[in-house]
Amino acid sequence: MDVNEFDFDLPEELIAQTPLKTRTNSRLLVVDKKTKAISDRMFPDLIEALSPGDCLVLNDTKVMPARLLGEKVETKAVIELLLLKQLEGDCWETLVKPAKRVKIGTEVSFGDGKLTAICTAVQPQGGRIFEFRYSGVFYELLEELGTMPLPPYIKERLEDADRYQTVYAKQIGSAAAPTAGLHFSEQLLLEIEAKGVKIVYITLHVGLGTFRPVSASSVEDHQMHAEYYQVTEEAAHTLASARENGGNIIAVGTTSARTLETIYSDHGAFVAASGWTSIFIYPGYKYQAIDGLLTNFHLPKSTLVMLVSALIGKEALMDAYAHAIKERYRFFSFGDAMFIRP
Repeated sequence: MDVNEFDFDLPEELIAQTPLKTRTNSRLLVVDKKTKAISDRMFPDLIEALSPGDCLVLNDTKVMPARLLGEKVETKAVIELLLLKQLEGDCWETLVKPAKRVKIGTEVSFGDGKLTAICTAVQPQGGRIFEFRYSGVFYELLEELGTMPLPPYIKERLEDADRYQTVYAKQIGSAAAPTAGLHFSEQLLLEIEAKGVKIVYITLHVGLGTFRPVSASSVEDHQMHAEYYQVTEEAAHTLASARENGGNIIAVGTTSARTLETIYSDHGAFVAASGWTSIFIYPGYKYQAIDGLLTNFHLPKSTLVMLVSALIGKEALMDAYAHAIKERYRFFSFGDAMFIRP
């Protein structure tokens, strides 16, 4: 399957650079999974599209202030680190700029020495493994010294860092936000629950690989990055109960979808589990866990576009995206949302 089949022309001005003042003011494009019918709504109308007994699955990961600006201890050259994944202890997989200045043994200092890091391994495409040294609590230092990493297509400065977190963010560990959840307010979630919809929280820590373009010319040749997930006993029980009673499982975001499909692919049921997933979903994949999907509008030729295509078909997705572009929907992380209705 050619990656170019998932390409489309997107006017640059439709890439949302800043979040709306009110989370729930986003637009919502509703696509019927069976009929492919399209309707233009506002995000709070999601309540009408859900039924009592349905289960809405949210990713409660929290974005780390993972971008650190420091200097080489030896030369004082400015070095930027982006934390991607914690390995063992205080060792982290990172992206470095400029990578050519960082070799094994390079020491970088942050905050006048409050935090230091030594490069222990070199990886491709600017990747480096660093071992951090510090006194106190690492995440407290990160809050003090780090800044929020934003996707590369966002050029504007983010005035309020909380707008790149969901209102239910809890489990710190992501390098990027699960952006489909940014549209929810606490009040809207209460109204959804009041309708009889079950809300389940699972965790998948989003890696920066989610923004990396597909470099292979063939879809099947692409290698997905691995991300850590966790589903609790309580969450698994609620999901299984909803399925048994005929409720729809609605994933909020591609991260929730990938987590649930990983669980179902591995176990054939909703069970408590944790680990690393590199599941790659593209047309031809048969969904087992989810019935519907709430998601944002994604980059051309991205694995996320492929994932959504697998749920409603590539032609239906491209028709929906063409409609969204014509109607001037806002795209990507701070953009509008699309609901694939069961």
